Amino acid sequence: VILASSGLLLMIERGILAQVGPPAPQPPAGPSRRDGRDSAAELELEVLRDTRNRTIRALCGQRSMPRSVWELPPGQRRTVLRHLLVSDKYRFLYCYVPKVACSNWKRILKVLDGALESVDVQGKMDHKSDLVFLGDMKPEEISYRLKHYFKFLFVRNPMERLLSAYRNKFGEIKEYQQKYGVEIVRRYRKSGGSSAGDDVTFAEFLRYLLDEDVERMNEHWMPIYNLCQPCAVRYDFIGSYERLQADANHVLERVQSPSFVRFPERQAWYKPVTAETLHYYLCNTPRRLIKELLPKYILDFSLFAYPLPNVTSEFCRQ
Repeated sequence: VILASSGLLLMIERGILAQVGPPAPQPPAGPSRRDGRDSAAELELEVLRDTRNRTIRALCGQRSMPRSVWELPPGQRRTVLRHLLVSDKYRFLYCYVPKVACSNWKRILKVLDGALESVDVQGKMDHKSDLVFLGDMKPEEISYRLKHYFKFLFVRNPMERLLSAYRNKFGEIKEYQQKYGVEIVRRYRKSGGSSAGDDVTFAEFLRYLLDEDVERMNEHWMPIYNLCQPCAVRYDFIGSYERLQADANHVLERVQSPSFVRFPERQAWYKPVTAETLHYYLCNTPRRLIKELLPKYILDFSLFAYPLPNVTSEFCRQ
């Protein structure tokens, strides 16, 4: 794994976190426009998709990498099978990644299975009931579905995903404040024993991640590679959060879902992480901390073709 990502790790070691511009465009979801107006953009997206596929093949082609879920250590196998959702009716497997629109995909799965009337039904999402997890099946059932079903996942810029998890879990959800926030503040802040866990700073959160064992992380900030194991599971399609609507429509067409099933529109109350927001948080976080954390997420950056975060002094002065 380290050898496969040696180029990026070398950049990190030299302190070149990312002297790049805006994030690269994401791969196309469907056929090209016939009028040719978007041909240049779509060609660029095809190049990115090809780069992503080549990188995954290069990494996963190494002898030391797993060829199937059965070659994974038990803990890693449990993780990926626990994150693969099954639709037997439409013959697909979806590896859900928290903070990458997984709640909406779960809504779609429930609608396809008849457990939910519409994706627009209001109410808190139950992330367990009325869903079928591959890990609950017998080994022969698992193997059959991995071999014959359409398999997909959606990815997101790693730092943007971490910031989204931080803002959501420590800014809005008391359970996470009490379970993780109190401990983080106690561990990394002098005289932080009186904190209720609702005032965790982004830097403190990143320090916590730096000290955590990747395999024991909470799923909301565990690397996508560890959640979905793209070497052990040959995904047919990898969608991008940045092209969520188009890529989601492509998947729905591919699995031949009913025409009334559509990917939900973003809720009006939802406040997404913007480039400016990410810029602000990264530039107000010690650069050394970001540099030390990147190796834990290096496979998410390299395999899914995301640029390393730009925290150069020149960029942060803007």
